[in-house]
Amino acid sequence: MSETDAALPAEVQGWIGQKRYEQEGEFDVERGYVWTTCASVENGNPLFWDEKAAQEITGGPIAPPTMISVWFRPHAYAPNRAGTAQPLQVHFDCKEKLGLPEAVMTDNTITFREPVRPGDRLRTWQVLRSVSPLKTTKLGTGRFWVIDVEYVNQKGESVGTETYTGFGYKREAK
Repeated sequence: MSETDAALPAEVQGWIGQKRYEQEGEFDVERGYVWTTCASVENGNPLFWDEKAAQEITGGPIAPPTMISVWFRPHAYAPNRAGTAQPLQVHFDCKEKLGLPEAVMTDNTITFREPVRPGDRLRTWQVLRSVSPLKTTKLGTGRFWVIDVEYVNQKGESVGTETYTGFGYKREAK
């Protein structure tokens, strides 16, 4: 069998469609983070700063939707954490198990649902959606994979999904 005909390993096939790396955020959503983030990019949207505007528009304060992954960026230290946290671990698992040492993200889409509000404690998990057959691009020979990162609040309501497409590859010898 040629390299381009190589089958996807059974272990990786078994990951497709499965929840992996479920975790709860280490801290609650809080307005101080929201204000610091908005200030850093000069986002003056009254929805994030003005209590009355937030009440009229969204029924109360919310975090900017684009902050959805902020609540899972671990602090460098947490007293009760064992080991180190790796964001998008499924991506690194694919690289390792498929023997593809290089990788790039080729697409990222975020779908927003329920607003994230101060006091929420979010949960997340990753789902490998698909892995392509071997393909050769200008970067090298490898596979594309699609990973969803799902986010829910403490009520189990979906607040969003990040969908990543990555390409793991081996560089061609020159």
